[in-house]
Amino acid sequence: MSKQKGFTLIELVVVIVILGILAVTAAPKFLNLQNDARNASLQGLKGAIQGAAGIVYGKAAIDGVEGAASVQQVEDINVVYGYPTADADGIVKAVNGLESNGDWVGATSGAANTGSYLVTFKNLVSSTGLDAKKIAATGCYVEYKVADVSNAASTLAITSGDSCK
Repeated sequence: MSKQKGFTLIELVVVIVILGILAVTAAPKFLNLQNDARNASLQGLKGAIQGAAGIVYGKAAIDGVEGAASVQQVEDINVVYGYPTADADGIVKAVNGLESNGDWVGATSGAANTGSYLVTFKNLVSSTGLDAKKIAATGCYVEYKVADVSNAASTLAITSGDSCK
């Protein structure tokens, strides 16, 4: 009797079929990585904005302008009630990477000292006529709201749009 060395053709075909079935069932899990990465990036940006706003507030408190309702300056950053304003002279200066040549685009909604600032990925919106409504329409953005007399500044990440799913 001779000893069998190697696998038969049928055994190899069965193994290839099983690997194919596993690949088909596992592929959708890996195809959604881009959306997961976008959501994680938005959450990271939200944290960066919150951290920067907190640091600016601390500096404003040291300077004694944390209660001022009018626009003040803390280290070249415009603040209201100690928190950065919702514009290029406020939150954009406070957060590294939000400037127009980065990966993000943003626009102010309402007045800089009472409104909000929306930020999204540069590749999701056209820079022509960019405004907060276009950014909000993506459903994939971070919104920074300016502080008022009774509330601190707040940050919210919106990930409900098709571009974030």
